[in-house]
Formats: sequence, structure tokens, C-alpha cells
Amino acid sequence: MERLNILVFIITIAATVQVLELLMDKFLPKLYNAFGIYLPLITVNCVVLAVSLFFVNRTYSFSETAVFSFGSSLGWMLAIVLVAGIREKMSKYSDVPRGLKGKGIVFVILGILALAFIGFTGLASI
Repeated sequence: MERLNILVFIITIAATVQVLELLMDKFLPKLYNAFGIYLPLITVNCVVLAVSLFFVNRTYSFSETAVFSFGSSLGWMLAIVLVAGIREKMSKYSDVPRGLKGKGIVFVILGILALAFIGFTGLASI
């Protein structure tokens, strides 16, 4: 039940921010332009909230928490850099169909990366 609680928090925050972004873009374009990149960053901060809520329910020592937090941030950075690199290479060297340009191809990339990372779970048991 605790894991479901974290998931509900994350989905609620992400959905609220996305709806707010769409409404601001339509009805308050000046305010939307003033926020710029910061609205999508709020959605990304859901990952930070997820890690924080994960530790609230655990009894880790300070050193265990520090190591896990560092590993989580390193993994998040790796995923962001990997997606950005693949997206840049695809925009330069491939002919993406018109219907998949933009966010569509990003979802395809993320799906393939998710499958690749799921493959790592069979390598070692924790």
C-alpha cells in the first residue's frame, strides 16, 4: 500500500502541473511565457519527491540514505543525458516520420530504453 501511495502522489503532482501548463498556455499566454521552462521542471521534480517519500517509509541510516540518494541522482542524470543524446543523434542523422516528430519519438525512445533497463534486472538479484 505504501508504494501505491507514492505513485498516487507523483501522478497527482505531474497531472496537476500538466493541466496547469495547458490552461496557462491557452488563457494566460504572458504568464505562461514568463514561466518558460520552469513548469516542466516542476514535473521533473516529482522524481525528487518520489525518492524523498521512499526514505520516509524506510529505516535507513544516514550513510545508507546518502549512498542511495547519490545513486538515484546519478541514475536520473544518466537517463536524461542518454535520452538527450539519442534525441540529438536522431534529429541529425535519421529521417523520423512526420507523425512521430517531437514528443512521439521521445516516447518510442523511452519505451526502448525501459525495455533495456528491465533487462538489467535479470543480471543480479539485490
